[in-house]
Amino acid sequence: MTQRTMRRSQAERDAATVEIGYAFVSACFAAALVFGAVFGPALALDLSGAVERRFALAGGTLAAAVFLLRVAHVLWRFGRRPGSGRTPHGGT
Repeated sequence: MTQRTMRRSQAERDAATVEIGYAFVSACFAAALVFGAVFGPALALDLSGAVERRFALAGGTLAAAVFLLRVAHVLWRFGRRPGSGRTPHGGT
């Protein structure tokens, strides 16, 4: 039986579920920090509406990028970890 046709145990499925949850929560936290760091000064300073919107757009864009990168990083590391039942790049 090859790696691709083997069934995962309940423990492996539970570990994957926990890792996905961790990736999501930590990515939300990191994205919120980035958004706050970029948009925070706009709240503290008395800026015009257009400038404040640009700060919000920049903060939202960076926060989305951080979110996606964090999720990808956590799940990539989980998939490459020894004992995860998977080999890198689909090898046998």
